[in-house]
Amino acid sequence: MALFADTDTPQTSQEPRAFDYSHVTNSARVAIYDDMKSAPRILTIEPTTTTEFIQNLAVAVYTEAKNLGGGISYTNILEVTENFIHAQFSEMVVSILDDGNTIKFADQGPGIPDKEKVKLPGFSSATEEMKRYIRGVGSGLPLVSDYIDGHGGYITIEDNVRAGAVVTISLNKPEEEAATFDEADLSLDEREKQVLVLIGENRELGITEINKLTQIPNGSISYMLDKMEKLGLVRKNANKKRALTDKGKAAAENL
Repeated sequence: MALFADTDTPQTSQEPRAFDYSHVTNSARVAIYDDMKSAPRILTIEPTTTTEFIQNLAVAVYTEAKNLGGGISYTNILEVTENFIHAQFSEMVVSILDDGNTIKFADQGPGIPDKEKVKLPGFSSATEEMKRYIRGVGSGLPLVSDYIDGHGGYITIEDNVRAGAVVTISLNKPEEEAATFDEADLSLDEREKQVLVLIGENRELGITEINKLTQIPNGSISYMLDKMEKLGLVRKNANKKRALTDKGKAAAENL
């Protein structure tokens, strides 16, 4: 118990206020990378009640990722979004990359000391207060990990720069397993190689757009794209435009 300098009145120490998990007071920022050659678009998710905030953020991330052609399910995005409660919703930044197929969830909370255990069922640091808003039984990240692994992707958990954690989920193969190619196996003629490179330069292209850029007839372009799909070089997005796969990117970079 301390005394004021000019009085004998005792000054009682105040206990730190408990965190109010019922309402999120910080906004979250979603960085949407249409390509890595320009600054991302920024979407802000405003504070509101905890349940509504988590849903709003998950819906926004899922929608933006899907619009870029990403295939990560809403359920898995929601599972990772809920983990921001462990960071008391501190400095949340979600980055959407790789045509929506890689998403990074960053915060500046207390971090995750045991990064392997959190991927196993049954391990949870959720308090009773947190369990009012999330399940809190240690099933979230294990389910996400199983889903991502089953689709040939990866999940990583890393320390953030100053404090907190960064959880990355991706449907792409890890860099060390990135697709390679043998140019002799591609069997592409010069026009097909030109189209492959154009798609890579523009992130995605439709048949009409390729026609305007190359003057190649639409029928020939359609045949080329079907051939490239069978070779695993391009994929068709939800908007029916073609984007390069990892194998296609490796090929285009070496042509």
